[in-house]
Amino acid sequence: MLRVGLTGGIGSGKSAVAARLVERGAVLIDADRVAREVVAPGTEGLAEIVAAFSDVVLDADGALDRAALGAVVFADETARRRLEAITHPRVRARTAELAAAAAPDAIVVNDVPLLVEVGLAPTYHLVIVVETAVTTRLDRLARDRGMDRAEAERRIAAQTDDARRRAAADVVLSNDGSLAELHDAVDALWRQRLLPYEDNLRERRVVSPGRGDLAETDASWPEQYGRLAARIRHTLASDALRIDHIGSTAVPGLAAQDVIDVQVAVPSLADADGALADRLANAGFPRVPGQWWDDPRPAGSGRWEKRLHGSADPARPVRLHVRVAGSAGWRYALLMRDHLRADPDQRAAYLQFKRDLVDSAPAGDSGTAGDPWFDEEYLRAEQWAAQTDWRP
Repeated sequence: MLRVGLTGGIGSGKSAVAARLVERGAVLIDADRVAREVVAPGTEGLAEIVAAFSDVVLDADGALDRAALGAVVFADETARRRLEAITHPRVRARTAELAAAAAPDAIVVNDVPLLVEVGLAPTYHLVIVVETAVTTRLDRLARDRGMDRAEAERRIAAQTDDARRRAAADVVLSNDGSLAELHDAVDALWRQRLLPYEDNLRERRVVSPGRGDLAETDASWPEQYGRLAARIRHTLASDALRIDHIGSTAVPGLAAQDVIDVQVAVPSLADADGALADRLANAGFPRVPGQWWDDPRPAGSGRWEKRLHGSADPARPVRLHVRVAGSAGWRYALLMRDHLRADPDQRAAYLQFKRDLVDSAPAGDSGTAGDPWFDEEYLRAEQWAAQTDWRP
């Protein structure tokens, strides 16, 4: 199943997006509803809250008085953490139960207002952020919830800002227009990305990076890598000794094919098979079939074996290279990246080399693997490493 995180600031219209996704066929898990459920009257969660903070947090009917509880924990960090230790594990457990009850081919959307604030983004295959201008949000909160401006401003200020949400987002849906425009955007997202992503994920199908023209440098490539790396790190934990952004998209100012290259270092290639490969596939990074290796530098020695994974996300091609930490192939990927970052003349020469190849190579053939240019670059990079005392 495809796990999607949905978030947005108060008044952004996140609930309208959630409702439209449900109409399209998504299974919705509302974090606010789950949070209320786990502390409802008669639950262990409520009993533990009362034991921790006394019955002053209950209303006349014995239900949780959220305003009273807020007054207790709002300005007391220790009290807030104590409350979170009671509620958060129960919310996570109940959310997992609801997700497990969904069909294997479901698209499960978890509506979480504080998804970014609590660091949940890496736990999803995709994160959608609904973004709306603050002035529009203030008007909506007054119109739809009867909230006065001072209270609305306080609520907005208490949440994280748009820039931080955007950094966590794989998809940003703007909601400054009409409801019909928002629905059109959600429908396109459902049809063009979510449905094929779920199908690819279930079938462990890799999205082909293609052999398109070089794209002009994209300032968001490092940020996109950061989201991918966070998911991989969450998935593999200590089994990944190191995760790096490599390849042309890791070199600022360098035009490149719009594919994010990620290097994952493991203790041995035997560790890259079996359960580790399954975990990557389940996280949205299926293994590419076949045997894979890098051409050695300089040429003439044995090939540098690796494992190669890709992406199931149709909108974000990835090449995920799994190499042994400290191996020649692992080192070379980092060395070439850092040399090109440090040497603008060599970066320009490499860009021209790539453009010449694109112009001359047959369709569907990158033509780079065995080119002697890379042996020459290897020697230049090694000289630079010796002169600068470079270490990977």
